[in-house]
Amino acid sequence: MKVLVPVKRVVDYNVKVRVKSDGTGVDIANVKMSMNPFDEIAVEEAVRLKEKGVVTEIVAVSCGVTQCQETLRTAMAIGADRAILVECADELQPLAVAKLLKALVDKEQPGLVIVGKQAIDDDCNQTGQMLAALAGLPQATYVSKIEVADGHATVAREVDGGLESLKIKLPAVVTTDLRLNEPRYVTLPNIMKAKKKPLEIVKPADLGVDVAPRIKTLKVSEPPKRGAGVKVPDVATLVAKLKNEAKVI
Repeated sequence: MKVLVPVKRVVDYNVKVRVKSDGTGVDIANVKMSMNPFDEIAVEEAVRLKEKGVVTEIVAVSCGVTQCQETLRTAMAIGADRAILVECADELQPLAVAKLLKALVDKEQPGLVIVGKQAIDDDCNQTGQMLAALAGLPQATYVSKIEVADGHATVAREVDGGLESLKIKLPAVVTTDLRLNEPRYVTLPNIMKAKKKPLEIVKPADLGVDVAPRIKTLKVSEPPKRGAGVKVPDVATLVAKLKNEAKVI
């Protein structure tokens, strides 16, 4: 069975982001970039399924600028067999990415698509669901456990009341939660091997997909500074402040 794993290049989670002075977006100049953590979990799960003998090939996919090749090489160092970059210099919104992935699903015919549930830069949490809808595939979101057997995937997903178990027919789309696994450390020998693995580059036009943005960002601003706390002498003063100043009761 073939598994398709989309990965996104984002600002590293350890970096404190800064908003551009003109308010048009986040400043990413000279900022460390890395693979989206949820996508890293998706790659790790695909590799574990391959190690169990369930999966025969892992294809990593990224949509974006030329530098996304670095992210794909990281995915191949973790264990992906080959990679595809849909190269595009324009901003790609979740719907555009889902359309590009749908075109690749039609081309590659994977038995399973494992997607990170959301990206830490825009936090949209939309691409996996949109892909499942466009491709007409069953989906399971926020998955914390996956078992594949007999043409079906049995998953545990986190819901408000606890865990929900689902059995879905393959091919399907699965989005990963934080508790699914802990990605392995990438070793130097595997990084060197990844440089020799095949990486195909295509354009959105080659896939016949319109990636024009549907949403316009009007302004990006930092959250207000948090005020200092104050000590109150008694409960009555606390209640009064919560009621009259904070207006939470």
